Amino acid sequence: MSMIESLGMALMRRMDPEAAHGLALKALGMGLAPLPGPVSSDRLRTVLAGLELPNPVGLAAGFDKNATALAPLARAGFGFIEVGAATPRPQPGNPKPRLFRLAEDRAAINRFGFNNDGMEAIASRLAARPKGAVVGLNLGANKDSADRSADFATVLACCGPHVDFATVNVSSPNTENLRDLQGKAALEALLRGVMEARATLRVAIPVFLKIAPDLEPSEIEDIAEVALSSGISGIIATNTTKSRAGLQSAHRDEMGGLSGAPLFEMSTRVLAQLSRLSDGKLPLIGVGGVGSAEQAYAKIRAGASAVQLYTALVYGGLSLAAQIARGLDELLARDGFSTVAEAVGTGRDDWL
Repeated sequence: MSMIESLGMALMRRMDPEAAHGLALKALGMGLAPLPGPVSSDRLRTVLAGLELPNPVGLAAGFDKNATALAPLARAGFGFIEVGAATPRPQPGNPKPRLFRLAEDRAAINRFGFNNDGMEAIASRLAARPKGAVVGLNLGANKDSADRSADFATVLACCGPHVDFATVNVSSPNTENLRDLQGKAALEALLRGVMEARATLRVAIPVFLKIAPDLEPSEIEDIAEVALSSGISGIIATNTTKSRAGLQSAHRDEMGGLSGAPLFEMSTRVLAQLSRLSDGKLPLIGVGGVGSAEQAYAKIRAGASAVQLYTALVYGGLSLAAQIARGLDELLARDGFSTVAEAVGTGRDDWL
């Protein structure tokens, strides 16, 4: 981390977390953040559901909800970027404060509630996105929608022409009853509608499903079965958790989804279970607690073809993305892997 980045991080830690996040996005746009450009190598180049990535370290949805910082983020060392979540209509989300740092736990709790500018505004920004970057969109549903399942297809139809992939997000804990859509029958119906919307696009982009970590083994089995039969391209495991086990921070009892370091083991176990159930037929993206090259490597060895970061950036800065990618390259070389794909799932049994 550079001195400028260290000073900026120290300043933002003194601010309200949501205000600090807004400032970070502005600093990106002003060129005040470290932007190393593409980080890649023959070992790091990855194909994910047909997407050609320079490296497998991505930015998770939520950091750039409204696609306002695509150009600088494309130069920040990530292999791919996911923006959103976007809903059909703009919505303000839940009342503030709704983002809390848990510094002692290297974690965060948020209860944003899909605050965003709406699909039309986001689509116009995505249409002007930088060439060469792999950019996806997290699809969401309006809180007051009469048909939340239909909302996902609506956003895909609007924004799909301007992105490389889309993610169906039925796993946020901050929209009441949204996680009910992870049930087998509801999920089958929802994905059917999304895939019908995808069929109308000129390019049939990959569609991923993002799931919660708070699932029973039988629920994970159902999700794997539905995912394999529905024709979707892969699963992102996982979103935030409702669990508060072992937390030390003063904000540990705030309502919302917990992300960051405490999520690592829980989310990696779900990832490994999905890898076993899908038998390598379904590409997986590992999310939850990734803050180092070693943790990214552990997700890959548990079954992920790629990983995503978000909360770790709060504590490690934006330069962490390039640092993890370079460290991952070294770890793959150390263990004799010539590609990321060769390492996928080689340590899965350690998590089962």
